[in-house]
Amino acid sequence: MTEFGDFMNVLGDFGPYQKLLIFFISLPLLLNPFQMIGQVFMVLEVPHHCDTSWIRAVGPNLTEEEQLNLTLPRGADGAYEQCRRYSPVDWDLDSIRSYGLNATEECRSGWVYPAGQPPSLLTEFDLVCERKDLKDISQSIYMAGLLLGAIIFGALSDRVGRRPVFLISISLQGFFGLGTAFAPHLYVYMAFRCVVGIAVSGILITSLALATEWVGVSRPKAVLITHCCLALGQVLLAGLTYGVRNWRLLEIAGNAPLFALFFYIWVLPESARWLVTKGRIEEAKKVLQKAASFNKRTIPPELLEQLNPVKQTKSGSILDLFWKKQLRKVILIMLVTWFANSLVYYGLSLSVTSFGLDIYLTQLAFGAVELPARLSCIFLLEWFGRKKTQAVLLLLSGLMCLIITGIPEDQPVVITVLAIIGKFTATASFSTSHIYAAELLPTIIRQTGVGLCSMSARVAGVLAPLIRPLAEFHQAIPLAIFGSPPVLVGLLCFLLPETSGNDLADDLRSAKPQLRSKNLEELAKKDFTDDGADLKKDIYRSLESK
Repeated sequence: MTEFGDFMNVLGDFGPYQKLLIFFISLPLLLNPFQMIGQVFMVLEVPHHCDTSWIRAVGPNLTEEEQLNLTLPRGADGAYEQCRRYSPVDWDLDSIRSYGLNATEECRSGWVYPAGQPPSLLTEFDLVCERKDLKDISQSIYMAGLLLGAIIFGALSDRVGRRPVFLISISLQGFFGLGTAFAPHLYVYMAFRCVVGIAVSGILITSLALATEWVGVSRPKAVLITHCCLALGQVLLAGLTYGVRNWRLLEIAGNAPLFALFFYIWVLPESARWLVTKGRIEEAKKVLQKAASFNKRTIPPELLEQLNPVKQTKSGSILDLFWKKQLRKVILIMLVTWFANSLVYYGLSLSVTSFGLDIYLTQLAFGAVELPARLSCIFLLEWFGRKKTQAVLLLLSGLMCLIITGIPEDQPVVITVLAIIGKFTATASFSTSHIYAAELLPTIIRQTGVGLCSMSARVAGVLAPLIRPLAEFHQAIPLAIFGSPPVLVGLLCFLLPETSGNDLADDLRSAKPQLRSKNLEELAKKDFTDDGADLKKDIYRSLESK
């Protein structure tokens, strides 16, 4: 039976058709960073204090300073308390001035913010004082949406196809993302953000599948091009959040562009490799012929006639990942790899406000460093292979976080530089793990496995915002937690098999990636010693069987 890799040789490893496809699936990823960390810029701390307008009933002519001086206690530093006020009393103004107020209470009537301040998520929903934890909880709910999306769309993509899941996810993100701009209540906002997280997860895992399955041995380059759009989105995020301070307008600007992609319904193809695994051979032939025509190639009719479904057409189960001996070690190590990757990546990204420098400049640097980080993977994976690259990058990202814990807080430049290096290695490691997981898993269960890995990453994403408040006890605690798992898991990655230069496996029986025909032909042309004559015969027999 002709293997699908042979069609990639005829079609072109990374021809114009595949490049156009990569361009299409990359466009939605430009908005991904806005969904991931855009909220950080909507909840920036602003000066605030309790609403004490009650005293205006007895002293309508008081100046603002007099009002605050009579109704707000002062802290040890002499500044007005932001989260407490003196309890209201039924005295006249002269009595209040003469005796003063002593009993304090929480801000029961709300808070007052600086006049002229653009409306932000923090000021509109009062995410301050005892409500400040709702900021991190809201971010965790979005991450929980990513987790749900991985659960739902990972297996669904293996069953109904990559194309419908990708289109559904774009639609959900567009409608519910735009809906967040009109949320009347914080809990409505959280619910919409959860659905957006589900949609973003669907886009991420299906774009990985399409980029992997439509390209030959150049698939790392294809996947990393899509990831470069994530990096470009990080840079655009810094400019967008700097220019648009109204959080509702910011939500509109970050989601409305998705509606311009409605034409994907007609131009986005299904994965031909997935169609073959499902036994939908005629559909696969049509898609392959269309791609060949676009690439100005011709697929020989006799080659098309040899295109048959893989022997195992039944969808793989998530249990196969743990019951099959050759997959068990792979999936367990990849699960903890994605978890550690996500923990350090989001831990650094969401801590952008705590490094001591201007938040917009720091975000610009974080975004700018992602582009070379993604691009460098193209060369790192080619020179050192998947296994070494994954392990070393993960180790370095964790070490940077651990080193920062020993730097004094009065050295913001040093801390920021180390954080940028950590972001570089964490980003490159994240890109590597996407490519590595897609190559290690067979097509019949690839999206289920990638979805499971994504679930593991999203659990870390849910935890990352909840770990940040631990800085109240000690500044080093969050970064110590973010940095420790990557160091340990990086060592485990050395136990994984290498996949560089191998073709993708399609069914569970051939779960270990196989050398492509082109590689066999190159080996067959080499001279062997007499001791290697049998090996040469085996190679020729393998070629003849195709």
